[in-house]
Amino acid sequence: MKFNTKAIHYGAIHDKQFGAHVSPLYQTSTFVFDDCAQGGDRFAGRDSGYKYTRLGNPNTNEVAARVAALDETDAGLYTSTGMSAVSTALLGLLKAGDHFIASDCLYGGTVAVINKVITQYGIEMEYVKVNDEDAFRNAFRPNTKVVYIETPANPTLELIDIEMAAKIAHEHGAALIVDNTFMTPYLQKPICLGADVAVYSVTKYINGHGDVVGGIITGKQAFIDKINNPHLLNLGGTGSPFDAWLVARGLKTLGLRMEKHCENAMSVARYLEKHPKVDRVYFPGLESFPQYALAQKQMKLFGGMIAFELKGGYEAGEKLLNHLELISLAVSLGGVDSLIQHPASMTHAAVPPEEKVKAGITDGLVRISVGIEDIEDLIADLDNGFKYV
Repeated sequence: MKFNTKAIHYGAIHDKQFGAHVSPLYQTSTFVFDDCAQGGDRFAGRDSGYKYTRLGNPNTNEVAARVAALDETDAGLYTSTGMSAVSTALLGLLKAGDHFIASDCLYGGTVAVINKVITQYGIEMEYVKVNDEDAFRNAFRPNTKVVYIETPANPTLELIDIEMAAKIAHEHGAALIVDNTFMTPYLQKPICLGADVAVYSVTKYINGHGDVVGGIITGKQAFIDKINNPHLLNLGGTGSPFDAWLVARGLKTLGLRMEKHCENAMSVARYLEKHPKVDRVYFPGLESFPQYALAQKQMKLFGGMIAFELKGGYEAGEKLLNHLELISLAVSLGGVDSLIQHPASMTHAAVPPEEKVKAGITDGLVRISVGIEDIEDLIADLDNGFKYV
């Protein structure tokens, strides 16, 4: 099956009793056993049937398996939030005494969980500019077990060569985890490029409608097994059946939506690049983007996320953001409607000031998640907002 067919049909649950066309919602906390022997077999692993939703549910398993299939990998896990996917993947592959490397520009929530949680358990880490191969190689230690990267980076859109990162990580016996939230499996397939695990906030493009929080981990079976048991099952970060059911619905239009997101984002990026009040635009699809060649190499299209610097810095950005009517001033991304925000004071407020400087997150940086509205209306809204800058 090709992508859009998989996104609609893979792993769908067919209701034989009533003939429902859409997978039913299994909104239940527990499952009934036929007898004591069956219950014992299920908890012993001799019977693969369901026991309790924290330990597995048809809806959460359906959507995780479907995203894994879209990623062209072995297995997946559904989690309660994107941050649950990130933290569970890291804790599942690291233990006290281990060391891991993280790319130097990450989502603020990821930085917070690394700095405030992961490193409290005797796990060492180092932020590294992974694209600097010498610096990357020099960061490895005998106890380095994981490399964690995000590409494109949030919010600067800096890219990392996934094949290069995987090759070097594997040379040192480390696993590579890639946050692929910005791209989705439609635009970029980390596992096919050599990564071992991919993590997603399905809150964003995969669900696509701004009405769910959730996460998914996909990857090679050995890594998924290690992350799932004992970590996900016992930490309890599994997501709700209803949210998973909504995500399965959103997945059906993922390919179509991503095509429109990318088309609109390209138009907005070219508009911003020519605007006299804009100093610089960060978008992988622009020929002026420093890593344009890498974007062409590892991405099908260039995504729906844009970052840009206004010539007037933070004050200019505040005026623009406060005078938009169609584009909503809100954090998050990847929904069908366009959102705009100020990373330094919002999504990346938890990042220490020195780390913001290193990552290129300036006070004048603005991030826009370009939706699937008619492009003429988006440009008109930006035109009106720029009148106040």
